[in-house]
Amino acid sequence: MTGPIAPLRMPAEWEPHRATWIAWPHHEPDWPGKLEAIPWVYAEIARLIARHEPVEILCASDEACEGTREALAAHRVPFDRVRLHAVPTDRVWLRDSAPTAVHDAAGRVALVNWAFDGWSKYDNWRQDLGVGPAIERITGLPRIEPKRPSSSDRLVLEGGGIETNGRGLLLVTEEWLLSDIQVRNPGLGRDAYEAIFDRWLGATRTIWLGEGCVGDDTHGHIDDIARFVTPDTVVLAVEADPADDNHARSQDNVRRLELAARDPRVGPLRLVHLPFPEPVFWHGDRLPASYANFYIANGVVIVPTFNDPNDRVALDILAGLFPDREVIGLHAVDLVLGLGTLHCLTQQEPAPR
Repeated sequence: MTGPIAPLRMPAEWEPHRATWIAWPHHEPDWPGKLEAIPWVYAEIARLIARHEPVEILCASDEACEGTREALAAHRVPFDRVRLHAVPTDRVWLRDSAPTAVHDAAGRVALVNWAFDGWSKYDNWRQDLGVGPAIERITGLPRIEPKRPSSSDRLVLEGGGIETNGRGLLLVTEEWLLSDIQVRNPGLGRDAYEAIFDRWLGATRTIWLGEGCVGDDTHGHIDDIARFVTPDTVVLAVEADPADDNHARSQDNVRRLELAARDPRVGPLRLVHLPFPEPVFWHGDRLPASYANFYIANGVVIVPTFNDPNDRVALDILAGLFPDREVIGLHAVDLVLGLGTLHCLTQQEPAPR
């Protein structure tokens, strides 16, 4: 088999999937005092996705695979729609530790495997470096390890920081890549990142938003605030309460997107506001609760909900934007204690074009 043929293109999330990848929860510090409840949440996620596409599940060990089977059976997840793989991991946020899948010029799928370093914050990430090679081994798909410009060092990025419409537009935040906190690739600036996105993702135009949401320990991932739902429609999490810490940053992102929408190289773009839920706290710490962290699978959109009046508002907005898919809310108050929800824990493998 020949290697991937340039140019490469990252498909939009709503394009057809071959499968969804998740990793079974096992790291208790991510959900202190609540880990026992989390596998049942994951089993329900697997059940909802498996109705529409295969689910590939990484388990930390052979023993963990047995526990996963029990949880899946309890939720009546069809075993002909799931496969379990014993692959050690430190954490289970595959949006960030797993490769980003792209199409090459021949329509074949390839794995763009960024380096992962625990969001340049945590020290338990070295086993997660094995996720990409494991997926390569399981699928037989070619895997590429991008390097930093003019360097032999691997490029550090995470899938939760990039959002594409599949047609050359990309959303990222300055907080994630251009601030001096949790620096992924020292010395790289705006122009260098835009060239990287063009080469590896087929993004000819990058829209830079400002900051992500409050409580996000990744320091600015886009998937908690702004998502494409069609090639020319962006949903943006907007906080209406001026007293809330998310208000000023979300209003700044509204202005940035409105400006981009008027740029003939980008727009026209339709901007749809998505509310935030009331703040969710755990022992005084605010958690990154956001409806924007939904996941689009074949035939279904799964949306995190938070026992909040805005749950219904957000679900109605998204149902209107996805008329050809089921839109299902999933209780995520326990899940978000891990500082991520549905988009953070999933990674799609697109079907060949």
